[in-house]
Amino acid sequence: MEDILDVVSGSPLALKQAPAVPARTFHGFAYEPCLVKVKELLAKKNIQIPYYQRPYKWTSQNVNQLLDDILLHRKRSAYRLGTIVMHQEAGQNVLHIVDGQQRCITLTLIALAIHDTQKELLKKISKEENLPAYRPQLASLQFTDRLSQRNIQQNYNEIRRRVREFDQEAVRFFYYHCELVEVVIRNISEAFQFFDSQNARGRDLEPHDLLKAFHLREMAQSATEQEKLESVAAWEAMDTDHLTRLFGNYLYRVRKWSKGYSARYFTKNEVGVFKGISPQGSEVFPLAALHRIGHFYIDAYNKEYHRQIDGAVMPYPFQLDGVLMNGKRFFELVSHYQVLLKQMKGLQQQLKESKDSNAYQILKTLDSYPSRDRLGDKYVRNLFDCCLLYYLDKFGTAEVGRAIEKFFIWAYSLRLQQYSVRLASMDNHTKESTRLFKIMREALRPADILGISLTPPKEVKATQVKEIEDLFRLLHYLP
Repeated sequence: MEDILDVVSGSPLALKQAPAVPARTFHGFAYEPCLVKVKELLAKKNIQIPYYQRPYKWTSQNVNQLLDDILLHRKRSAYRLGTIVMHQEAGQNVLHIVDGQQRCITLTLIALAIHDTQKELLKKISKEENLPAYRPQLASLQFTDRLSQRNIQQNYNEIRRRVREFDQEAVRFFYYHCELVEVVIRNISEAFQFFDSQNARGRDLEPHDLLKAFHLREMAQSATEQEKLESVAAWEAMDTDHLTRLFGNYLYRVRKWSKGYSARYFTKNEVGVFKGISPQGSEVFPLAALHRIGHFYIDAYNKEYHRQIDGAVMPYPFQLDGVLMNGKRFFELVSHYQVLLKQMKGLQQQLKESKDSNAYQILKTLDSYPSRDRLGDKYVRNLFDCCLLYYLDKFGTAEVGRAIEKFFIWAYSLRLQQYSVRLASMDNHTKESTRLFKIMREALRPADILGISLTPPKEVKATQVKEIEDLFRLLHYLP
């Protein structure tokens, strides 16, 4: 395993580099982009990882996601794996990786694992292509960082297990049909400027932008360009800050909390939470069949000529904690929960008209008490809103007044019992107290939630929350 720790990228195989397209300009400086296949990237012997790069941090989750994508898309003519930005000083032959180090190392580990476990397949493919079989030579740089060493070892072992699944088609696809956009920039400051422009700008939006690209790609074989445009029309009409809040504060947190997991930040490492079953995929699992039946039946029902007569439309039955269908259903899901959130915000008026005085007073107070805009109070409000959204998603407005009371006591007990509520406090509350989200996940009727017993706050430590305390007394949770 020592040689695995001597990772860069490159091999002795002499392959012709993909021709670069003409130089382009970005914010006034020139760069040279080209498409390179994995086999061509691995053939480069002049790539180095500069000292300023961070450690190799990809986890087995990242690696498995990449391998799953390669296996899933192996029948395509080409599959884009992203962009690599490199800096090359004038007159020098060395390419320094500015962006794309994690992916480069992982691809190198995959190539090494294929060589070590699939020698016969690699020899056969190399013979057909009139190229010698090769084992990547990865010793031009060494990793002294302990974190990089550990992750390289762990990921190599995981990849070695996984590539045993690769048949000849998958191996060939990896080397000859997986490709990257390689950008070479001659000035180091311009290279970093390019990197910052590509990545830092709108960094908080990156997770759902990645999801948009993934789900559009899932539609590539089954949808026309017009259908794709129609699917993303509502998405494009949304304010980007709203999309960030929708995913980070609601959809992501409910999906994770319902399974008992932490859900503090929605990052690009968590986008797998919103990936599911491909309608056109090859999985033959009973689970996949169940959801595909629903997907195609709803499409067929809505396209029947009867709908031209009765005007009925059957929406897809989304659930916040349910299995997702990739492609257009993802974009429909986002629109669906945007609407449900708006309906949730309108509950106060409905409760006022129905004379549900306790629930109405709770919502009115939460929207008006003076300290509601403190950061800790915002965290608790998000906790309450996620509970209510999850309930509406499962049971609609049935017994919603009683549910609001229950969620208020559960969420705002955290506010009363702590001087300061932090993001970690909110997150831990879902796992350490009454595990309300898990109870809701398993609930089959409102009574399963409304019947749970909540413990009154032991003492009130918070300040500037008199209005909240008064509601607790009104509901007999404080003396």
